[in-house]
Amino acid sequence: MNTVVHVSRRTVLTSALTAGAAALIPRDAVAAAAPAATVPLALRSHDPIELRWLDRDTPGALAGGTTWGVPWPRGSFAPDQEFALSTAAGEAVPVQTWPTAWWPDGSVKWTAHAVSEDAPRAQTYRLGAGRPATGAHAVAVRESAGEITVDTGVVQVSFARNGNQVVRSVRRGDTVIAHSGRLVVSRQDKPDTDDPQAIRFESFTGSVSSVVVEQSGPVRAVVRVEGKHRKGPREWLPFVLRFSLFAGSDGIRVVHTFVFDGDEERDFINGIGVRFTVPMRAELHDRHVRFAGADGGVLSEAVRGITGLRRDPGAAVRQAQVAGEALPDPATWDQRVTSRLHWIPAFGDYSLSQLTAHGFEIRKRTGQGHSWLRVDAGQRAAGLGYVGTPSGGLAFGMRNFWQLHPTELEVTGAADDEAEATVWLWSPRAGAMDLRFYHDGLGQDTYPEQLDALEITYEDYEPDFGTPYGVARTTELMFWALDATPTAERFAELAAANSAPPLIVSSPEHNHAAGVFGSWAPVDRSNPARAELEDRLDAIQGYHQDQVDQRSWYGFWDYGDVMHSYDGDRHQWRYDVGGYAWDNSELSTDLWLWYHYLRTGDAAAFRLAEAMTRHTGEVDVYHLGTWKGLGTRHGVMHWADSAKQVRISNASYRRFYYYLTADERVGDLLHELVDSDRTFLVLNPTRKIDGSTGPYDPDPAALPVGKTTDWGALAAAWLTEWERNGDPAAREKLLSSARSIAALPNGWVQADVTYDLASATFSSGAEPTVSVGSLSSVFGLIEVMAELLDLVDEPEVAAKWVEFCRLYNATTAEQQAATGSSWGNLNLRQAYSRATAYAAVQLDDDALADRAWRELRTGHAGYPDDHSFGTVRIEPPRVLHPIDEAGFSTNASAQYGLAVIQCLALVGNRLT
Repeated sequence: MNTVVHVSRRTVLTSALTAGAAALIPRDAVAAAAPAATVPLALRSHDPIELRWLDRDTPGALAGGTTWGVPWPRGSFAPDQEFALSTAAGEAVPVQTWPTAWWPDGSVKWTAHAVSEDAPRAQTYRLGAGRPATGAHAVAVRESAGEITVDTGVVQVSFARNGNQVVRSVRRGDTVIAHSGRLVVSRQDKPDTDDPQAIRFESFTGSVSSVVVEQSGPVRAVVRVEGKHRKGPREWLPFVLRFSLFAGSDGIRVVHTFVFDGDEERDFINGIGVRFTVPMRAELHDRHVRFAGADGGVLSEAVRGITGLRRDPGAAVRQAQVAGEALPDPATWDQRVTSRLHWIPAFGDYSLSQLTAHGFEIRKRTGQGHSWLRVDAGQRAAGLGYVGTPSGGLAFGMRNFWQLHPTELEVTGAADDEAEATVWLWSPRAGAMDLRFYHDGLGQDTYPEQLDALEITYEDYEPDFGTPYGVARTTELMFWALDATPTAERFAELAAANSAPPLIVSSPEHNHAAGVFGSWAPVDRSNPARAELEDRLDAIQGYHQDQVDQRSWYGFWDYGDVMHSYDGDRHQWRYDVGGYAWDNSELSTDLWLWYHYLRTGDAAAFRLAEAMTRHTGEVDVYHLGTWKGLGTRHGVMHWADSAKQVRISNASYRRFYYYLTADERVGDLLHELVDSDRTFLVLNPTRKIDGSTGPYDPDPAALPVGKTTDWGALAAAWLTEWERNGDPAAREKLLSSARSIAALPNGWVQADVTYDLASATFSSGAEPTVSVGSLSSVFGLIEVMAELLDLVDEPEVAAKWVEFCRLYNATTAEQQAATGSSWGNLNLRQAYSRATAYAAVQLDDDALADRAWRELRTGHAGYPDDHSFGTVRIEPPRVLHPIDEAGFSTNASAQYGLAVIQCLALVGNRLT
């Protein structure tokens, strides 16, 4: 008997969406091949270039090694080109190279490079075509059915292919420095803040499901480990770990990502960490603990101290213990000490907890069941600890330790045969993580009520939409398998490398000459008008950078983001006012900060943009569930707003960091977005505007995808996938969609447009109509179009785009003549001055270029020429603590910054 099952179209489409991007493009195909050349490849090579350290000073230590990216002009090198690296003095440096993007002609666009901790150190280097030097060590990777072992020539790290031990062992030759590396998580079913009468606790351990070697040397090896945290039948909190190991180095870099897939009403995480077991092969007085404090400070302790006693063992003994060296035989000490060693307490447990950005505390105890003693305290710890003996031990740490509070470094059992060293990403000493929505909905049950509430708090609320299900967090960890207890000076060097991993960079001049990232140019103060604009750019970027610290925009889920708008009455950013709170990439803050770094090469600017990329790409975007591939609009909580859109998950905001650092995790984020047009099958972003009230039953051939804000984000994802991986499907979607928009009667301003998912094309009625919004191009569309039209020969697309750029700030008569209608009273005209500048260059029109500068200086919805770019100091008791106040908003700063940067690059010759 045949049974007929009726399934709604929505069910079928939702199931198809759940399959995600991986169903269309195999994950391990990422970075697999160059795109097929569209023209014969004619190479012209490139002279060697100079590289330097981001922070300019030659670092004392590296985080195992360092990995960076370099762009090359079109047609310079073939994808298989070898590169040689040397110091400025000519000393060869072993380097590993691989391409990360290609130009359409098949030549290499971006290369990634890696050097190890043991590489010759210099202030500057030279990179050019040539045969790479061979180092004294090379990474070797061995695979078997049960494990993968990476040998750097100094340490050997074994990874389990399954089970609850991510790392089976870390060895230096025959000595096991650490073993049983594992992930630990604990949860409770009720929050501490609600004063519950009873709380149920559970502990989980990471369970490995997949281990893949992504790179195998000779300088750098990368192992990707995936799985979930498990206890009994429950598996949750998916994780992805990447271990990077470098030839000749004892450092192990770990990029740790987890995705929250719990129920925020009953899953309150009260601890999440990475733990290793460390053998203790020495007498208690030869076991050592180290913690890095602030400003290069180091706490040096022994498990059983023999200094400060009533009886003196001898100066040589005391000095050796303080230095972490093996003590002389106790038979040689003053016997009044030797005979009484058993009376000296052994402190086996240590903790450095950083529960806020402004204070850490170190405590110790003899063991479980006994009181903790307060050791010392400070403000901002560097985030590195150590436990071991003179014959070896483990340094363990976390980057952005105080910025991502509440964190902790913990040592337990150091008085036993084996200690445990734990990096707590969320400290168990802090209150449990509470991800619940911050209000009860306030009665906003219908769209009219929600739209009315939007008018007062600017919060786009909708029941059940403020969920953290599917958001992620990525944290960078470091481990060093040391052959001895480090000196205080060496430990301070390792702590500095842990806090701010040294990075090699190419100059703004070279990056600009390579022709990447569209319209920008290095800083130019060659005349007073340019110098004034450069000062203003520095002022707005510096102000927002300073506000991070002054306003303490730190914390596990918050660090990396900035606030959206300011409340002058309270002298406070509007952290508690609906959609005015966290910025969540609104109006392309990420783009502005990255372009500022590209122009200046400034290390502080890089670190600010880097932190934003780590945050906005993970916390503000869904990586699991129905809304996978969508980001959340700005709000009081990063996931609170009901506007879930591709304009926030935007690949444009992540590309810079990927290409400049070759970071594999950000590569994952870019790949996740390839099929984000499929999210329109499950959510209508215009539902409150078009009055949709019933179940969403989309037509895949006529989806409500916007041709500007939405398409700009989709285009960035396709463009990046095409240039990274040579994916013909991504290229076809990119070009087909762009051509279809250009073919619309009014191109990018045509009204009543729908999107066909199968063909990746837009369509509308035959009559020219107009619908244009001020937000249309301020989420990366202007920037991605500049890049796209530089890559491909598409005259019809270019003509229609240039028309849009020319007309946005044009007169009503000009708009009517070209499109048949006025474009209305448009906003953000200062922001669109860069569109005018782009049109001026393409049309070779000086009058249009002059118009662009007038638009910029008039400052509509931005900063006019007479705006004050200074700050005012506000002192207590008017505020909690001294702060600087300025007439800046993040939206205006981002768009002003982008407009100035691009106008300078495009029509700077017309600046007077």
